[in-house]
Amino acid sequence: MKKKLLLLLLTASAFTYTAKAQDTVKTTADAPLVVYGSVDTYYKDDFSGHSNINTSFASDNNSISIGMIDLGLKKTVGNASFVGELSFGPRSDQSIPTSGYHIQNLYVSYNLTPKLSATAGYMSTYIGYEVISPTGNFNYSTSYLFTAGPFQNAGFKLTYAFSDKVSLMAGIFNDQWNAYTSEHDVSTFGAQLTVTPVKNWTAYLNLATGPTSGTIFDLTTAYQITTAFKLGLNGADFTPAHGGGGYDGVALYPQVAVSKAVTLGLRGEYFNSKSIDGNPSEHVSEVTLTANIKAGPLTFIPEVRVDSFGDKSYSSFTDSNLQPTKSASQFVLAAVYAF
Repeated sequence: MKKKLLLLLLTASAFTYTAKAQDTVKTTADAPLVVYGSVDTYYKDDFSGHSNINTSFASDNNSISIGMIDLGLKKTVGNASFVGELSFGPRSDQSIPTSGYHIQNLYVSYNLTPKLSATAGYMSTYIGYEVISPTGNFNYSTSYLFTAGPFQNAGFKLTYAFSDKVSLMAGIFNDQWNAYTSEHDVSTFGAQLTVTPVKNWTAYLNLATGPTSGTIFDLTTAYQITTAFKLGLNGADFTPAHGGGGYDGVALYPQVAVSKAVTLGLRGEYFNSKSIDGNPSEHVSEVTLTANIKAGPLTFIPEVRVDSFGDKSYSSFTDSNLQPTKSASQFVLAAVYAF
């Protein structure tokens, strides 16, 4: 029912504002076409001598390797806008395996009123703290929550700003994450409540639920407490539509700027795989210490990460002799150029 109501509202809005949109395009000067993106490369060394930590990206060990080139275009004319973003490279391929390229974003938007906007297409997910593009993350390696959750959602959404402190998004999305097309239908309902309680503090309460996609509740928030200190948090709970299992977890992101060019950050995460078929739940924790060193558009990212399973019996880590071990650690040095 929610899906049908949203479709009807979106269709009615499109017809209502067609004439207005045409007039706006004729009378409003074109905004410039904005080109943006990034290029990244890295070196990673797992202290065991082989790869252990199976989160997204940066999977090569003892190698100078490439991430991806990310190239985006965006433009606004009057109330209408579009975003198109393509990426190429191993980091891109691990988000959706494709032949040589991956679409990060491809959507159009229209401001129906000063407070209400409509967006349709393929979009970076609204769920979670971390993203695919390395320019959107402080850490170069990614969290377990990021790897387990959606990267992108395709669908339609409406966003209404009640004030400069509160807005609400509601939409309908394809039945599966991280895919250009649906498997069967457009059956996932999504919503995001955005609240800015005080200056420099924003919280996002997120929901995605559907008979195929399952249900995920997510809280993402960041607070720039002082000019030097920032604190972020991400918590999520996911239950699949069929078969039991799922996951829950929380990650904390404190960061402190020690100078204009250098910021230090810590990510502490607890990730729990829920029990399935009578098997006990499994949890893993990780601590990642990262520095961001700015040199104009180039950012150097040295990082040390230590992961540990709660129980060695279900650990996937192995030591230098390929024997099961409870923990794993790695060093990463990355360089990210943003434009």
